[in-house]
Amino acid sequence: MSKLSIRDLPLNGNRILTRVDFNVPLDNGLVMDDTRIRETLPTIEYALRHGARLILTSHLGRPKGKPNPRMSLKPVAERLRMMLDKELAPGENVGFCPDCVGVEAEEMSGKLEKGQTLLLENLRFHAEEEANDEKFAKQLANLADYYVNDAFGTAHRAHASTVGVTKFVQKSAAGLLMEKELEYLGRALHHPERPFIALLGGAKVSDKIGVIQNLLNKVDALIIGGGMAYTFLKAMNQQVGKSLVEEDKLDLARHILQDAKTRKLKFLLPVDHIVAEKIDANTTVTTVDSGHPIPANMMALDIGPKTIEAFADEISRARTIVWNGPMGVFEVAPFAKGTFKIAEAVAENAAAISIVGGGDSVAAVHAAGVAEKIKHISTGGGASLEFLEGKKLPGVEALTEKH
Repeated sequence: MSKLSIRDLPLNGNRILTRVDFNVPLDNGLVMDDTRIRETLPTIEYALRHGARLILTSHLGRPKGKPNPRMSLKPVAERLRMMLDKELAPGENVGFCPDCVGVEAEEMSGKLEKGQTLLLENLRFHAEEEANDEKFAKQLANLADYYVNDAFGTAHRAHASTVGVTKFVQKSAAGLLMEKELEYLGRALHHPERPFIALLGGAKVSDKIGVIQNLLNKVDALIIGGGMAYTFLKAMNQQVGKSLVEEDKLDLARHILQDAKTRKLKFLLPVDHIVAEKIDANTTVTTVDSGHPIPANMMALDIGPKTIEAFADEISRARTIVWNGPMGVFEVAPFAKGTFKIAEAVAENAAAISIVGGGDSVAAVHAAGVAEKIKHISTGGGASLEFLEGKKLPGVEALTEKH
C-alpha cells in the first residue's frame, strides 16, 4: 500500500483522531448489530496497546445536520465498552463526549491518558461535516496530533472527517481495516490470481455500468445474474416478459456484449429462470428454459437450476472471485435458492481469494451460513463499487504517502 499505515505512526502518548464506521442499526437506544464495531476492534486495540490516547469519530444515520437523540452514538460507546472489556481490559476507559467539536470535546480529548478512548457524538449532527467545511475540519484536527481513517465504508465521500481534517494534522494514515480492504480489492484489480471472475447481480445495469466496463479488460469471466441480466437478455432479442429491464440501457448492453465478444471474454448470463406473476412468498413459481420466452404476464425473479450449475462450475475453477449483488429476490423464500447456491459455490472454493461486497451480497452469505468461509467480506458497499470501477476514493487519496 502506498499510503501510511497506523503502524507507521508514533502512537505512544499521542492523541490519535480515528474515523471509524459505527453507523450501526439502533432500536430504542440498543445496538442491534455490532458487526461494524467488531470490524474496527483490531485498529482500536492496536492503538491502545501502543499507548495511544484514542479519539473515535463516526456518523450514524441521516440526521440532516441537526442533533437527533435517536441517532446518538452514546449506545455505541456503551457497546464498545463491553466489547473492549472482553478483548482488552479495562473497558471502562471508554468515554463519551456529547459533541464532536467545541470546548467540551477539546477539554475531554486533552485530558485523555495513554490507553484511554473517547467516542465523540455523531458527526452529522453538524451540517458542516458533509459539506467538508474547512473550519469544522480544523476543529476536528485540533483534538489530535495524528489522524487515522479506518472507515472504508465512507472513503468514497469527501467529508470533513474523511478529507478536510487531513490538511490540518501532522500525518494521516490508514487503519488496519482500511488497509485490509485496500489490500484485498487492490490485489484483485491489479495482481489477481487467475482465473479471475467477477460475479455481478442486483437490480439495475445502471448501478454497475462503471464496474462492468472497468472489469471487462481485467477478468477472465464475467457472470451476470439478478434483475440486471434481463436488460442484457432483451438486448439479445430474448422475450423476458415483465422482468426488470432498463429500456434506456439496451444499446449500452449491446455494446458491452460486443466488447466482451471482441475480447473473447466469457460472459455468462442466465440460461433458465424462476418466474412468477408477482413477488410474493405464496405465489405460483415456474421454471422457464432460455430456449422458451418468458410469458408476457410473468417476471424472472431468480436464476434456474441449469444456470446455478453453469455459474457454480465457472466459480469452482476460479482463483480470484469478486461478487457484488444477489442473483434474485433472495429476501422472498421462493426466489432465494439461486443466491444461496451461488454463495455456497463461492464459499466451497477454498483455493480462491473470494471477496464479497455490497449490502445484499453480504446479507446473502450470512443468510446462507457461509460467511466464515469467505476470504474477505467488504464493509463498504458504495466504496467497494467505486473502487472496482477504478475510481480514486477521496478518503484514501487524502492519506499521507509512505514515501
